[in-house]
Amino acid sequence: MRTTFLLVLLLAVSGLSLAQVKLDYQQPPKEIMELVDVPLAPSVLMDEDKEFMLLLYRDAYKTIAELSETEMRLGGLRIDPKTNIGSRTTYFKDIKVKPVSGGTARSVQGLPKNARLANPTWSPDQSMVAVTNTTSEGVEVWVLDVANANVRRLTGPTINANLRDVINWFQDGSAILVKMLPEDRQPLINVAEAVPEGPTISVADGKKAQNRTYQDLLKNPNDEHNFEQLAKSTLVKVKLDGSTEQWLPTAMYRSVSFSPDGNYVMVSTVERPFSYLVPYSRFPSITNIYAADGKLVQNVSKVPLIEDLPTGFMSTRTGRRDLSWRADRPATLTFVQALDGGDQNREAEYRDELFELEAPYNGTPRSLMKTVNRMSYVLWGDDNTAIAYDRWWPTRNAKTYVFAPGNPGKGAKIIADRNYQDRYSDPGNFVTKRNQFGRSVLAMQEGNTFLIGAGYSEEGQFPFLHQYNLKTGDNKELYRSTYTDKLENLNDYDPATGRLMVRIESSTDYPNYYFRELNKDGELTQVTNFANPYKALADVHKEVITYKRDDGLELSGTLYLPVGYDMEKKEKMPMILWAYPREYKDKASASQTTANPNEFTRPSWGSPVYWVTRGYVVLSGAAFPIVGEGDEEPNDSFRRQLVANAKAAIDAVDALGYIDRDRVAVGGHSYGAFMVANLLSHSDLFAAGIARSGAYNRTLTPFGFQSEQRSYWEAPEVYYTMSPFMHADKMKTPLLLTHGQADNNSGTYPLQSERYFNALKGLGATVRLVMLPKESHGYRAKESILHLLWEQDQWLEKYVKNRKQVR
Repeated sequence: MRTTFLLVLLLAVSGLSLAQVKLDYQQPPKEIMELVDVPLAPSVLMDEDKEFMLLLYRDAYKTIAELSETEMRLGGLRIDPKTNIGSRTTYFKDIKVKPVSGGTARSVQGLPKNARLANPTWSPDQSMVAVTNTTSEGVEVWVLDVANANVRRLTGPTINANLRDVINWFQDGSAILVKMLPEDRQPLINVAEAVPEGPTISVADGKKAQNRTYQDLLKNPNDEHNFEQLAKSTLVKVKLDGSTEQWLPTAMYRSVSFSPDGNYVMVSTVERPFSYLVPYSRFPSITNIYAADGKLVQNVSKVPLIEDLPTGFMSTRTGRRDLSWRADRPATLTFVQALDGGDQNREAEYRDELFELEAPYNGTPRSLMKTVNRMSYVLWGDDNTAIAYDRWWPTRNAKTYVFAPGNPGKGAKIIADRNYQDRYSDPGNFVTKRNQFGRSVLAMQEGNTFLIGAGYSEEGQFPFLHQYNLKTGDNKELYRSTYTDKLENLNDYDPATGRLMVRIESSTDYPNYYFRELNKDGELTQVTNFANPYKALADVHKEVITYKRDDGLELSGTLYLPVGYDMEKKEKMPMILWAYPREYKDKASASQTTANPNEFTRPSWGSPVYWVTRGYVVLSGAAFPIVGEGDEEPNDSFRRQLVANAKAAIDAVDALGYIDRDRVAVGGHSYGAFMVANLLSHSDLFAAGIARSGAYNRTLTPFGFQSEQRSYWEAPEVYYTMSPFMHADKMKTPLLLTHGQADNNSGTYPLQSERYFNALKGLGATVRLVMLPKESHGYRAKESILHLLWEQDQWLEKYVKNRKQVR
């Protein structure tokens, strides 16, 4: 008996030793490595007059050492408490200045060694750009003289960038209003070592508070203390000669916004009480208007803690919201108020009302217009013309209005009333210009406005520029791209000169900027000349294929064939299908194709395209619409539609003769991972799956997820049916799970993958769980990404490409 016990114990210990694998970071095969380890082309910033462009250079990835720096997760923020800036901030390392008209890019002189630059902000006259530089001691502000291409430090490492909105220029360009660390900041509490003074207690007073499963929330009084200390700053006026003066005393400053004329400043602060249920954006707040010298003018908003909104994506709080300045007026404040109590479930003729308020902001607000749906935003033109947009999620309806702010009695006119998921009917976005205050306003010429559209259609994508008369409704096409072998995106238009700023690319030509002169027969002048760093993909066949689901719904996807593939011989290769489900309320919108084969092939860290170098066919961005028309919600038939989408995709590529349908893998990230787990549980279409950073048990997100508005208690069968965790016993296909250990996305906390793995392992499934240290929902460290690619390659080689050998 004793011998048997020892044998059982030995076997148990042996089993445990095999449950985890000790493994250092690995690197993928050479073919993939060559595509990962390439320098990025710079980001481009241009001034309004298109005189200068800034070329901003950054590394493609962070290092695991950077992600391992001290990080505090508080109130929905991730903060480096030593440097006082977001711990996941993306930094630029170099800047060059280049004349837009041509010439050599000049390196900016005076940049700090090992620069970590962020928050570039133009001065009002666009002759200078202020940036932050993060050192080991903290955040500094530097100022770049654009014409001379030199930069100098303006402050020491005393800036508090924890609540963002760091740099705000005074209107004359002589000074900057910044958030500085307060001298009276109290020491932070080391939560891991602190001795508790009592339990953490949360209470409910009988009101419904149905919130998403937010991450990085405050958890106890020590977190409250640390959040407050890290959020506190002093507003300081820093002149360009380096002299400073306190502008406002210490508070938890959230946002700072100068009026267009620079005479007033709107300042919002975060207030107590804090919450353990919602992030800091829903903590109480106070908004005041100050004069440019820092004297209080008027309080314009006091918002209580927001924990108990009505249910539904379109529900909102009551009271003044979306406070902002009218871009076309010197100092007119605007805001929106809900007319339905903020409750999307309440019937109402109008949902929102837009108001304006003149200085000194203590009078009666003037109503400008009302919207049928929830107000989205306003594009200001002048007293005679402004454009307002609204949106309503349950019906996917969006309306566009034109109204006269100077004559509200005239009423608002609806000029577009459409399904915003219908990309083929999208009229485009209004062109804007920079006005005398340096703000973006509606560009108008002789009563006409201008619209730039993406140009999706049944025939393909052909971006356009339209001239639209708001009074008559006349719509005239000024330009439409006719490329069939390239993609020409229209970025900006100057009606005064007839010049379009466009970006042209192809599947093998890196995107570059050009001027297209409409007054000169569309003459093109190249502005940038970035080269293609992915030469290994230059000869890869790429096309957008269309096919039908079993119910007749049109679907599409971007198909890549392996490097060197002989299209005449048509050898049957393994395939990777990569997708992400999307919900629709009508089949017409769900069937539209927005993929373009002429988009530049740029493999990002999460892309499946790398595997064309490893002998795989790749169907990327395969359409996976989930449709619910009328009273039916999309998720009511989620599983059935999911499997139908997958089968249609495989059938389509198989019919072309390219693949061995017994060697097909499916992959996805986030909601795409959720899709993968469901497909492997409820179909036999795939040889293996890759699911990254997903959520697999919907009862852990009981008050809605993704596009599902109903709670678990309203639709328990939907939650159960859609949860792969509940059907773990049906998993018979090898599944690779990966997850960032520091995932901050709502609902996809690491526990989801850990518990799902435990269930699958306990039920005898073939599964591997890779937890990536320090990584969030999207992976950032080069070491993590290279290892991820290695894991995926190993999995695909074993269970897909060489599936026959392991049967």
